[in-house]
Amino acid sequence: MTSAAQTVASVGLMAGLTTVGAFVRIPLPYVPFTLQVLFVFLGGALLGARLGALSQVVYLGLGLAGLPVFAGGAAGPASILMPTFGYIIGFVFAAYSIGVFTQKTHTPSFLNIFLKMLAGLVIIYLPGVVYLYLNLNLIAGRPCSFQNALLVGCLIFLPGDVAKAAIAAFITVKVKNRLPLAG
Repeated sequence: MTSAAQTVASVGLMAGLTTVGAFVRIPLPYVPFTLQVLFVFLGGALLGARLGALSQVVYLGLGLAGLPVFAGGAAGPASILMPTFGYIIGFVFAAYSIGVFTQKTHTPSFLNIFLKMLAGLVIIYLPGVVYLYLNLNLIAGRPCSFQNALLVGCLIFLPGDVAKAAIAAFITVKVKNRLPLAG
């Protein structure tokens, strides 16, 4: 059984790691390459659905409250207008879903956890690419086809994000086999 302090610390740690992941970035047009997805995967898998999602809600709340936690140091309510804001929304749902998926796994295997993280990746990409497309066309005034939004917002990141899913699955299996954190 975990104490309230351990719960708060775990949620805060994952929100903090997601912030650190935002600053480990390679700038690309529209969407930078970051390590945030790795920590979304780990948050959901290690903390469970509720706390994993809460860690991402805390991250989102900190950024909207004005702390420069989003990639590139963006902050405040105006961050909603960033082309990448859809991915941040996807982080919450992905962490929750990965938590649900992995909580049902009694004996986690690498392949099982990896596949569940790939499902979480789809949950990040879906609102991310749709929001990117709508943002570029309706807010930024930069005409963009949906195919191009899919290319610059998903396909170029797929190999790296699949690698992050593999790393997160490996870490999850090692940690869960030693110390089950999620209920």
